[in-house]
Amino acid sequence: MTSPILITGAGQRIGLALAKHYLAQGQSVIITYRTRHQAVDLLEQQGAVCIFADFSNDTGISTFINTLNTHTSSLRAIIHNASSWDCEANNPDFAALFDSMMRIHAKTPYLINLLCADLLLNYQASHNVPADIIHLTDYVVETGSPKHLAYAASKAALDNLTKSFSAKYAPNIKVNSVAPSLIIFNEHDDEAYRAKTLKKSLMGIEPGCQEIINSIDLLLQSHYITGRALPVDGGRHLK
Repeated sequence: MTSPILITGAGQRIGLALAKHYLAQGQSVIITYRTRHQAVDLLEQQGAVCIFADFSNDTGISTFINTLNTHTSSLRAIIHNASSWDCEANNPDFAALFDSMMRIHAKTPYLINLLCADLLLNYQASHNVPADIIHLTDYVVETGSPKHLAYAASKAALDNLTKSFSAKYAPNIKVNSVAPSLIIFNEHDDEAYRAKTLKKSLMGIEPGCQEIINSIDLLLQSHYITGRALPVDGGRHLK
């Protein structure tokens, strides 16, 4: 196996699209999943290593790292895609909500970045080019969100970790983030919601997962960009 790209939470949506993209390029891929959707079976059939991971507690993270080390001795990149779109309106246990958001969006990437550093450094040493860590953050890092307070705070923490880890690991590992706004709607989103959301950006479109793929490809191909957040928001900041 060539040095794989690790993609967390790749059983659906953006993570799934990324896994399919890199597999189609002949790139080895390791994914994590919590719910085994049919797409995970299909990824496995296409050659991906698919590892169950429960990031809701420290033991789950440790177990995942131990399993990962049995599959590879190096990593080309880590793409932190695992995410939860929970909010205060749907979860009245605010303390539990905040802890959950910080764990999945900040603590889990923090621990994985620290515990997988040697795997990334092994890639750098054998290829003489930097390895990569890429965090998927969010447009709300810039603005906050009155309806998703804990979510926005946790993604802001991840954005800050981008800066800290880039300084810690340079020049052997580049660390960047991609900060999307709307990328793809959910199947249950009604027409009124879709129309309202599309009006929030200058471009006014549902861009699709290819925009994230293009952004991550740019960061992986660069030998120079580090410590930066790449906004993929259709000009939403100007509306």
